[in-house]
Amino acid sequence: ERIYGGEVFRLREHTERLIRSGHTLGFEIPYSLDQIEKATRDTAAAQGYADAYVRPVAWRGSEMMGVSAQQTRIHLAIAVWEWPSYFSPEARMKGIKLKWAQWKRPSPECEPVHAKAAGLYMICTLSKHDAEAEGFDDALMLDWRGQVAETTGANIFLVIGGVLHTPTPDCFLDGITRRSVIALARKRGYEIVERAIMPDEIAKADEIFVTGTAAEVTPVGQIDNMKFTVGPVTASLMEDYEALVRSPAA
Repeated sequence: ERIYGGEVFRLREHTERLIRSGHTLGFEIPYSLDQIEKATRDTAAAQGYADAYVRPVAWRGSEMMGVSAQQTRIHLAIAVWEWPSYFSPEARMKGIKLKWAQWKRPSPECEPVHAKAAGLYMICTLSKHDAEAEGFDDALMLDWRGQVAETTGANIFLVIGGVLHTPTPDCFLDGITRRSVIALARKRGYEIVERAIMPDEIAKADEIFVTGTAAEVTPVGQIDNMKFTVGPVTASLMEDYEALVRSPAA
C-alpha cells in the first residue's frame, strides 16, 4: 500500500485483498476490515510520513511445528516506512531495463496464484536478483504456458497502434494499480485488450509500461536487446496516475 499526502491510496481494496488472501491460505485474520484499516491509519499517523509505503503482514504463529498448522495463532503486523521511488528517477525517465526471467509463473493448479502470499514471491526475488546482477532493473516473467505474465512485482502493458494490450491475469495478481490504470486509460478513450500475449509480440510494441503499488506507472526502455521509447500514451497515464493518487477523492 502507498501513502500519498498522508492518505493511504485504495486502502479498502488492499485490506479486502489481505482478508481474502488469508481465506485462500486457509486462515481467518482475527480482526475486522474496519479494525485493520484503523490500525493502518493509526500506524501511518504515528510514523508521520507524508509519502510512504505500507505493508500489513499476516502469519501463522509457532504453536505447531510441521506441515499441519491448524492450531496456530494468526498474527497481524503493519509496517510503514518512507518510500521515494521503486526505480531510480533516471530509470523512470528513460524507461527501466528488463531481462527475461528463468523462472515462470506457475499454473493455478500448482499454487494459490491469486493470493497476495509471500511464498509466491520467492521466484520473483531470485529473478530480480539475477537481473540486477547483469545490470538490469528487473525481470519479465513468462507463465507455465510460455505466455508473457508480469515482472517480479508489477503488471505489464504493451501499446500497439494506440491500443493497450495486457496479459489476462489468470495465474498472477490482477493488481489494484493495474485496475486503476485501466480505468484511467478508458477515461481517456484508449481501447484495452486483455489477452494471451506471446514473447515474440513484444517487438511489435510502440511503448511498454508496468504498473504496481511500488512501481506506480513506469515506462520500459529495454527488454533484453530490444529498445523502446517513452511514448505519449505512457506519459499521459503516468501524469493521470500521479493526479489520481493525490486527489482527495482517490
